Amino acid sequence: MSLPRNIKEQFPLLSQVVNGHQIVYLDSAASSQKPAAVIEAMNDYYRTINANVHRGAYEIAAQATEAMESSRERIAKFIGANSANEVVFTKNATESFNLVARSWGGQNLSHGDAVLITDMEHHANIVPWQILSAELGFEIRWIPLTPDGQLDLTSLDQLLDGVKMVSLTAMSNVLGTLNPVREIADRAHEIGALVTVDASQYVPHFPTDVEDLGADLMCFTGHKMCGPTGIGVLWGHEELLDSMPPFLGGGEMIVDVRKDGFTANEIPHKFEAGTPPIAEIIGLGAAVEFLESLGMADIRQHEIQLTKYAMNALNNRYGDELTIHGPRDPDQRGGVLSIEYRDVHPHDLSQVLDQRGICIRAGHHCAKPLMKLLGVGATSRASMYLYNDESDIDALVDALEPAGEMFAL
Repeated sequence: MSLPRNIKEQFPLLSQVVNGHQIVYLDSAASSQKPAAVIEAMNDYYRTINANVHRGAYEIAAQATEAMESSRERIAKFIGANSANEVVFTKNATESFNLVARSWGGQNLSHGDAVLITDMEHHANIVPWQILSAELGFEIRWIPLTPDGQLDLTSLDQLLDGVKMVSLTAMSNVLGTLNPVREIADRAHEIGALVTVDASQYVPHFPTDVEDLGADLMCFTGHKMCGPTGIGVLWGHEELLDSMPPFLGGGEMIVDVRKDGFTANEIPHKFEAGTPPIAEIIGLGAAVEFLESLGMADIRQHEIQLTKYAMNALNNRYGDELTIHGPRDPDQRGGVLSIEYRDVHPHDLSQVLDQRGICIRAGHHCAKPLMKLLGVGATSRASMYLYNDESDIDALVDALEPAGEMFAL
């Protein structure tokens, strides 16, 4: 089975014309486009059952609560969770990582301990640990990379010595590298360490099962998987989440408040202080339903084929004038291509491509330590998703040459 040929028609923004050209959107690693089904689900909430959840006893409040909790159940099933109670809603993956660092880390880490991350991590999986390390005095270690952008595990046993938490991405947002999460998780568990997985680039593109990954905690965001902005997820085993203290205080996360203290609510509500992003949660549930209707295995196969087409087209056309960072085998990477083209600065290249309606990302991609290892300040990144096709790649390939000529003058 393959993806529908008319799939672009289900994404309203992709019908736009930019600078006189049909838009070519190749920045889904930053944020995906939204299908009409997601937009309509959120609009329907505001039009028909706009009320707060878990509070009102009237009809539309009950319907809003049911819609939100149905989304939680659908998301839990989508990632292979054992229970909807294991799905905590945050506003993005960054908040999820801060929750893990502050709640679990604040309770379990101290001077003499270590947290192990990798050289390809997003800042969201670096800075929260650095902030906490400055306060508590534990060590942060880094798994290095091989020349082709994969994790170098030759010294993993030494790196794991004394580690309490391994926190790593399942797929690099710069290199497209697919990491051996289960192998690392198994070795971490052997020494009693926990594993947190950044799945923001993984869940939108692959069939996901948290048990198969071997994760103890997993963070991902809605806006990269056809869902809205402002909604993220932290998944964790029930017993682990139960053991972690609240991250934010206020309404909904309590059972009782007294002058001498408070009693926290049960999970997941213990971590969901205040009015949640109800429309966004409903929208994320609709996004999951949309992805399920296409089939995650088919989405993955589509992206492998398109990545292979893109890498071949770019290499055949430009040869040594162009570098694609990361693994060379499309089967071993995601549809993220970070490129260097001649001596054209990534920001200049992005602006020239925009004149042809082509949207790519230029910058450090919230991965500055990785940029330093690559020896660059920034890259141009084209990232593909289920609504892209060969015509989008052809437009990118054709547009690079005039851009190169412009800056060669």
